Amino acid sequence: MSSWPAPTTTEPVTATVTLPGSKSMTNRALLLAALADGPSVVRRALRSRDADLMAQALRALGAGMVSSRESASSVDWQVAPGPVRGGTRIDVGLAGTVMRFVPPMAALADGEVFFDGDAHARTRPMGPLLGALRLLGARIDSDSLPFTIRGPIQGGEVTLDASASSQLVSGLLLAAPRFDKGVTVRHAGPPVPSMPHIEMTVQMLRLLGARVDDSERDVWRVEPGPIAAADVTVEPDLSNAAPFLSAALITGGTVTIPGWPEHTTQPGDHLRHLLAEMGAAVARTPEGLRVTGTGRITGLDADLHEVGELTPTIAALAALADSPSTLRGVAHLRGHETDRLAALATEINRLGGDARETDDGLVIRPRPLTGGVFHTYDDHRMATAGAVIGLAVPDVQVENIATTAKTLPEFTGMWMEMLGMDR
Repeated sequence: MSSWPAPTTTEPVTATVTLPGSKSMTNRALLLAALADGPSVVRRALRSRDADLMAQALRALGAGMVSSRESASSVDWQVAPGPVRGGTRIDVGLAGTVMRFVPPMAALADGEVFFDGDAHARTRPMGPLLGALRLLGARIDSDSLPFTIRGPIQGGEVTLDASASSQLVSGLLLAAPRFDKGVTVRHAGPPVPSMPHIEMTVQMLRLLGARVDDSERDVWRVEPGPIAAADVTVEPDLSNAAPFLSAALITGGTVTIPGWPEHTTQPGDHLRHLLAEMGAAVARTPEGLRVTGTGRITGLDADLHEVGELTPTIAALAALADSPSTLRGVAHLRGHETDRLAALATEINRLGGDARETDDGLVIRPRPLTGGVFHTYDDHRMATAGAVIGLAVPDVQVENIATTAKTLPEFTGMWMEMLGMDR
């Protein structure tokens, strides 16, 4: 497989980077629109592999999906809900939102729905969700991909262990207003990771008129009822800001992200605090969120349990820092697109670094890095982490940079434009 020569610069980066829409918000908004009580519009939706797979799944289940104002990474969708139909097949790819959000909707169908995906998708945690759907009335023939699901689903109360992924809870909540009995979901087990993503799900449901009670810790109740049609605009993907803002720290430059929301449930908003702790000056301006670096990166001790998707970029910065870092609370990353903890330690060490896995994270100590191939394991966030390291370390070759198309299809072009280089 070919490798991409990550560009290196010794000049301070000064750039404004406009990000496409949030994958997390896009796929929630599309699914809710497909279950709504009338036609909806989802504006500035992300156009990427994960989002395209969601659109294809909803179309297969009977929703009308008409696109307009398309670009390589953005699209406006007009969504016309229809009766949820069976007798179809869903390709989830490697998209956690598709493999966990769509099965509860498919349990409303009038026939069987078959699910499968990429090879690694078959190893990602699905058992708790599928077991919960069985208890709520669905019939499912497996505890992992591939599987066939058939309704009717009634809803009711269910307890599951969602410590592997917050998506296991969000998947049940999103379709719950359409269940005859709604749903009460109780989590029993170690803490649920990435709670901001469940907060995003709850907020989006409420904005569309669903009645949700999350007042009790680790319990979520959604009453049966309509989901309102709406005109929704998707926020920029703040987690995808991470590699670009990192360029400011590494080069002692300034990077601005326009449209950074004042209030948001996106986990990427935590970048403001994490990057400040690592030595950046962070400010909200009329132009957007502005991050300025000094060229010096300070190590940190951080619990990333709530914001695990930021770990690859923070680990890349930690490998370039001038003091040790400890990243904690992210054992669940072993079940993502790849085992991200093992992958990060392996690739940082391959370049001469000192990264050690712990039970729930990484310890990274400063050491001069050298060039070499940075493997990505078909994981988009590993690919962007390789680009971050390559900005400071000459001759880093990022294997399969194309995997960034999962959530950021124009990454290499945006990266080169940020650096003032030809694409």
